[in-house]
Amino acid sequence: MADIQNAALQQTIEALDAVGKELKKVIRGQEAVLDLMLTAILAGGHALLEGVPGTAKTLSVRTLAMAMSCRAKRVQFTPDLMPSDILGTTVFTQGSNEFHLHQGPIFTDLLLADEINRAPAKTQSALLEAMSEQHVTIDGKRHLLSPVFTVFATQNPVEFEGTYPLPEAQQDRFLLKIPVDYPDQVSERDMLGAIDQGHPPDQLERSGISPVLTVEQLAAARTSLAQVRIEPPILDYLLALVRATRKHESIVLGGGPRASIALLICGKAWALIHGRDFVTPDDIVRIAEPVLAHRMTLSADAEVAGVRKSEVLGQIMDSLEVPR
Repeated sequence: MADIQNAALQQTIEALDAVGKELKKVIRGQEAVLDLMLTAILAGGHALLEGVPGTAKTLSVRTLAMAMSCRAKRVQFTPDLMPSDILGTTVFTQGSNEFHLHQGPIFTDLLLADEINRAPAKTQSALLEAMSEQHVTIDGKRHLLSPVFTVFATQNPVEFEGTYPLPEAQQDRFLLKIPVDYPDQVSERDMLGAIDQGHPPDQLERSGISPVLTVEQLAAARTSLAQVRIEPPILDYLLALVRATRKHESIVLGGGPRASIALLICGKAWALIHGRDFVTPDDIVRIAEPVLAHRMTLSADAEVAGVRKSEVLGQIMDSLEVPR
């Protein structure tokens, strides 16, 4: 039985590696972002992508959907967007004298919620409820969503006028918050060279992307996380890290039990993506900020002093003994 499990795990690792190679055919200079996106979808969670426009956030989601044979839809969030614009609504059909559901864009595998902080709180809440419950309720009737339903929401970190920032409790619904920075100079130069030769990266049908994973295989890959081992000392280190965020003098609200669970699941997913069936302390260190930073609220004094959450997490990790 153990041999069969190991073989299945190896197949999952190979499939994830193949997905990564397909993504890098199009997305240049964002390897860390792609790894974190894969971590989110493998762990069965949702991700908030934060970066300035033009850093391939939308393109990354489209490419990921194509490589995984997933349906993908995009919703541009605006101040006048209503919950029914996302969830759908029931429509009366005269021919049959019945009400039928007109499905909204949420009925998909991957949903790109573009500029989520531009929609009012009521619309944000409708989406976040669906993320949490994996179903929507329309006119009192429950409708299940895709078994691999995943939301990748984006927001611009430098534009605040006309926005409705996500409250801390709603940010906690996102498994990861992924910072998307500019690509390095070499990668950006390669991108310009490809465009100069008539290969714009946003034309995916000409990029040679091949579907290397099915929705069914993705669902099976998620179950394989149970086979990824984490030793008790690393589990204790993980827990100590999260609990320390609740006691630090610069933090008024630290990570809760959901943060501990997220760090564990993401640690396993990160290990699997990098070809291992066991979690190392480095895995926990690497994903600590994407998992924990958006779940932390700094004190007013720390905010005024310009303290960054990454600096506070660095102090906490420096104070903890890393297991061997």
